[in-house]
Amino acid sequence: MNIRSLTRGDGVVIGAAVLLFIASFLDFYSATGVDLPSPWDTDFYRLVLPSVFLLGFVAAGLLIAGRFQPESRKVLGLPLAAWGTVLAVSAAWSALWALITCPNTFDLGAGSVIAFLSTVALAGVALFGAKVPALAGPLVPEARPAAPQPYGGQPQPGAGYGYPGGQQPYGSTPQPVPPYGGSGTPAPAPGPQDSGAGHRAATPAPAADFSPFWFAVPVARPLFAEDGSPTQIAELAPGTWYLAVEQRGGGALVAQTQDGRRGILSDTSGIQRG
Repeated sequence: MNIRSLTRGDGVVIGAAVLLFIASFLDFYSATGVDLPSPWDTDFYRLVLPSVFLLGFVAAGLLIAGRFQPESRKVLGLPLAAWGTVLAVSAAWSALWALITCPNTFDLGAGSVIAFLSTVALAGVALFGAKVPALAGPLVPEARPAAPQPYGGQPQPGAGYGYPGGQQPYGSTPQPVPPYGGSGTPAPAPGPQDSGAGHRAATPAPAADFSPFWFAVPVARPLFAEDGSPTQIAELAPGTWYLAVEQRGGGALVAQTQDGRRGILSDTSGIQRG
């Protein structure tokens, strides 16, 4: 579980669930001179508790839990976020009808109004949270060091090795980012003394020239043991930067997590390089 994978929309979902829980202990309806019970009294309010409050709690839990589960994990063919969206819309619909069907002898209480606003917020984030940039951003910004140092080396002033946010001196020419196994320095042209070895100068740089860099994955992906066994040692979460320390084979990377664990990331498609 990585809290950095939560978005601002998830923060709204958590806040709405807290407000909904508070509203469940307030007066759902009110009347002058009459002390009415809270929605937890099912003998008086019947289906208000399960159709509004309990549905809202379960919807919020599913929406948040879906952030920490792989997209391939489904329940009855649907991911957890889809179930949470359906329940959130159902809770908002029930809360709306609880307002409309308020008995003539009663007035709307604070619990019914807050419950309606909370469930509408849940349903709104579930339906449109991923499409609104203000809600799709990370809830906790990624902490980035001001002066990163090369992997396994000593700090160098003004130099990094690919961590996102690194800046170049003012007025310098941006250098292209080399591929995983490539080198950023162009090979010198062969001189007269090298005329007999021109074909050797054109040989691609070996994998030993790999330079460590930071990267982020678009979706949760497993990290397998470094010895090549199918044992999963960690799961890389989107929204977090990891360090690539070595290249294996054609496209696999040896990645290091924040707690120092190292493993092989076999699926590198769509990764964001820092």
